[in-house]
Amino acid sequence: MDYLTVLQILDSTVRLATPLLLTCLAGLFSERAGIVDIGLEGKLLVAAFMSGAVAYVTGSIWLGLLAGVAASLVFSMIHGLASITFQGDQLISGVALNFLAAGLTVVIGQSWFALGGRTPPLSGNGRFGEWTLPFSDAWSKIPVFGPTYSELISGHTALTYIALIAVPLSWWVLYRTRFGLRLRAVGENPSAVDTAGISVVRLRYMALIIAGVLCGLAGTYLASLAAGFVKDMSAGRGYIALAALIFAKWRPWYALSATLIFGFLEAVGNRYQSISIGDFVIPVQFMQALPYILTVVILAGFIGKAIPPRAGGTPYVKER
Repeated sequence: MDYLTVLQILDSTVRLATPLLLTCLAGLFSERAGIVDIGLEGKLLVAAFMSGAVAYVTGSIWLGLLAGVAASLVFSMIHGLASITFQGDQLISGVALNFLAAGLTVVIGQSWFALGGRTPPLSGNGRFGEWTLPFSDAWSKIPVFGPTYSELISGHTALTYIALIAVPLSWWVLYRTRFGLRLRAVGENPSAVDTAGISVVRLRYMALIIAGVLCGLAGTYLASLAAGFVKDMSAGRGYIALAALIFAKWRPWYALSATLIFGFLEAVGNRYQSISIGDFVIPVQFMQALPYILTVVILAGFIGKAIPPRAGGTPYVKER
């Protein structure tokens, strides 16, 4: 395997990890505030549909981005209404949103475009263009560094760079701001936060708003990457993001590492449809299933003890 092939695999890793990273960070904010968000998959799917549909109709991926974020925020608010305001079961609410998104996107897509739930293909301004960073061409001739800069670091879309910037920004917000301290406290001991005169409901809704925006970005990226919406195109990425969140132990920098691992496995599975080890050939189906196999392994508890926020999944009932 030559160096250029390695760079191509790593480039695919970054592209495939981008929606996972954004979705994982969405779950991070939500669960740090004590809201278990199984509905990440549904938010991702509805955002991908709305962004793809609006981008096709308007010819602008930026308007598609606004539509995708708005759709994801609506689902976040539904989840908040059910689990925070009405103190319902957070898991049931999230699963219901996933089913709602899976059915709603197909029904609306069929009635809108009559393409079996798909949107027409996106092209031109309906997709995100790749950003070429400064000096990419001039430095490409430099050994090792040049190809790395021009092929791996440069040439991604705006949302990829936003996702990477979101990691240190999330760390700073959670661990270096008053808002982050209160958000983490709500996930650990909401009654103490309430006693201090801080609204638990308000903080949890704010966490869900942040999660909705991040899922909207992830869904829009998926629609742009695939040049349109396809039925169930999220393909379990919301669940993989939750597994990555557990693997990352609810920390932003670990979330980046975890999602890159998932992205790398998917990139390898896509590039090498069959691998021969002596006389044995690994089936293509096994390579494609690698990210999901890793998800099962992680959820089985082979990563050490991961302790979630103590108040996660428990509706807060204000004492009278």
